[in-house]
Amino acid sequence: MTTARGDQPHQDAGVDPLVCLREPTDPACDVFLTGTVFLDIIFTGLDSAPVRGTESWARGMGSSPGGVANMATALARLGLRTSLAAAFGDDHYGEYCWDALEQGEGIDLTLSRTAPGWHSPVTVSMAYEGERTMVSHGHEAPPPDDALPAYPPHARAAVASLAPGREEDWVAQAARGGAKVFADVGWDDTGRWDLAGLTDLAHCEAFLPNAAEAMRYTRTDCPRAAARALADKVRYAVVTLGAEGAYAVDGGTGETAEVPAIQVSALDPTGAGDVFVAGFVTGTLADWPLADRLAFAGLTAALSVQEFGGSLSAPTWGEIAAWWQRVQGHESQDPEALRDRYAFLERLLPAPARPWPLRRAVPTIGFRAAHT
Repeated sequence: MTTARGDQPHQDAGVDPLVCLREPTDPACDVFLTGTVFLDIIFTGLDSAPVRGTESWARGMGSSPGGVANMATALARLGLRTSLAAAFGDDHYGEYCWDALEQGEGIDLTLSRTAPGWHSPVTVSMAYEGERTMVSHGHEAPPPDDALPAYPPHARAAVASLAPGREEDWVAQAARGGAKVFADVGWDDTGRWDLAGLTDLAHCEAFLPNAAEAMRYTRTDCPRAAARALADKVRYAVVTLGAEGAYAVDGGTGETAEVPAIQVSALDPTGAGDVFVAGFVTGTLADWPLADRLAFAGLTAALSVQEFGGSLSAPTWGEIAAWWQRVQGHESQDPEALRDRYAFLERLLPAPARPWPLRRAVPTIGFRAAHT
């Protein structure tokens, strides 16, 4: 069995954040999502950007499922029962991604399918100087031979990526079925930044744009003002502020929360936004206070940027526990403030199985679990 990492992260988790809330009549699925799975190939250890006409050698590389798999993996590693509907190529890349997600991460792929004759989309990412450059290739998956699956399943939540002028029936279906829909958004290439064009926003519980996106959509010059404006559209408006942290407004109660970012040395920001959303989804489904949700989302994102890759970098509860142990040991900047802010983790965390800093297996397609 090929795995995305050698340490079987979903087995390392050891925490069910919803354990106190589960009832026999609850849906089997905590979070549903759908989208395109890429094979990500990540080159690391580059001192600078590749120069035209030359060959650059990277000191390291890794491979993992990417695209919507980044979000699915982040959710699963935080202990949420995750269902993914996606097409997979019938090439070796597709087989690798399927096994990595289903066997390696414990993600339910019942609603996914293998598309005969379709090759997997691929992204090559080059990480250097705390940033990354990506090149992708792929074609739209062919329609299935039989009827579309009856998704979305009954779930506590769903995660959607909104786009101007695009309306997806499953989002409204999920909301009507009782799921809390959490949405992010990409850059508007049309330049119109028309909030009315995000039709599916009407079905969303939470909207999580970054500061630039939020200000453009609301025609404001302050991300906090943008969040307050967006709170008229959704229950929770969450705006990420980059190095400043994040700001959130509860449109139902008027409560606001702002949590500063944890200062870390970033290696690769790929997937950090997905991890942030996964952290906020987890805290919301667990019914934590708004500030705790925001802090947890920021922590998981901060841990992710210290590793390379998208799904590769999503933290587990064991890694969160190791970070907390380090904070308790006075080995971090401003440990007292961090201990106060993250004291709510005490009731959740398992005993860390590994010391800080953590070392992950470097995956390459073709290696088997026994050899990682």
